[in-house]
Amino acid sequence: MKVCMALLLCAGTLTAWVFLADAKELTITTIKDDPYAMTRGSELEGYCVDLVSELSRKVGFKYKLQLVKDNRYGSLDSSGNWNGMIGEVVRGEADLAVAPLTATAVREMHVDMTMPFMHTGISFILRKAAEESSFSLLAPFSTDMWVGILVAFLLTGLCIFLVGRISPCEWAEPDTDEHNFTLLHSFWYIIGALTLQGAGPHPKSLSGRVVSAIWWLFAVLLLACYLGNLHVALHSSTKHSAIESFEDLANQDVIDYGTVESGSTMFFFKNSNNPVYRRIYQHMERKKSIVRSVEEGIRRAQEGNFAFIGEAVSLDLSAARYCELTRSPEIISMRGYAIAAPLGSPLVKNLTIAILMLSESGELTYLRDKWWASSCLGSDGNHASEALHPQDLRCLFVLLALGLSVGLLLALLELLSRARNQAKDGKKSCCSVLTLELNRRFGSRGESTEQDGADKNKA
Repeated sequence: MKVCMALLLCAGTLTAWVFLADAKELTITTIKDDPYAMTRGSELEGYCVDLVSELSRKVGFKYKLQLVKDNRYGSLDSSGNWNGMIGEVVRGEADLAVAPLTATAVREMHVDMTMPFMHTGISFILRKAAEESSFSLLAPFSTDMWVGILVAFLLTGLCIFLVGRISPCEWAEPDTDEHNFTLLHSFWYIIGALTLQGAGPHPKSLSGRVVSAIWWLFAVLLLACYLGNLHVALHSSTKHSAIESFEDLANQDVIDYGTVESGSTMFFFKNSNNPVYRRIYQHMERKKSIVRSVEEGIRRAQEGNFAFIGEAVSLDLSAARYCELTRSPEIISMRGYAIAAPLGSPLVKNLTIAILMLSESGELTYLRDKWWASSCLGSDGNHASEALHPQDLRCLFVLLALGLSVGLLLALLELLSRARNQAKDGKKSCCSVLTLELNRRFGSRGESTEQDGADKNKA
């Protein structure tokens, strides 16, 4: 069998010799699509690059590889002209198109295509649903966010405690009056704000009310963000876990979906008589969710709430590289990737025989294993949940910090105003009265008594 194949290949090579004698090298067009063709510096590498190299050795031709100018695979436009790689082959700008190019009836009418070098189908890829966790109630906020909330809670409680001690409106006579805002009560008061309940007594001074109002505003907005994100996470997780087929995709409205513009996948849904597939195409047209490239579709799927419809082989690569993505188990419209050549090209027969030989020798399997990743890349930095981070609520924390600063400043101004009035009445220096007040309010009563006695002796 192998001898017969070799004889056929030799005969085909002789037949194509006349064609290759005039053209010193073939112009081969391809498209930038990972892992079929990728740029490394000024060179191209990938599955299709290696495939062309193997075919050139089998058939015996020199070639020049170039990227398609409009970055399209090939489709008929409104004027009946072909664009993309198929257009370059039809116009004679390229001798071959080697890429993940799907063999379709419309393309076969305008170009000759070899037997497929790879078989695939249509499927879709989307972001994985959040995994079930015993701490799902903590999922709306990230760990850093919870640490930030704890720090804000402690600083606010300490600030209310200091305002209650410093402000003379809260604690008029430290020697005789009881201090209401102890450290324990300060924390109890702001806990009541977190639960949207009051915990009296409430602040009476302007400074205390400013701190209290800012904390209440912070707590209300924080609870709104928490409950909203919790609802979205639970709702999205339930919907994502239920989407396993194209019918499931068409019957939901939580996540959007789309495919590559003017590709064979888009025309499959456009021309299909299946009502489910027709609904999918109408949704993509209505929502304008068709993407320009595979890279854009994968990126939108990683961002969440988007399912990218494409070739199963390409989607398998993305699912292997990015662990937060998963491919649907359903594959429809089985098809193959083939090489396109001008109509009547003598190269088609030789290339088909060469592809068969590469398949039988296991070379195509080797190339597939070489360029298809088998492990996730950068999976540690990706999480299924869309938890809020401190930078997402940066303005809220800045507002709280400004409110606490203003409250402390007002409390000091209130105490300074009282010290100034007392100094004027007692004909003392304002600094000495202010120091005496601070000593009385922060527990140094012995020192304040001695200071009073010294002042009386001087009098």
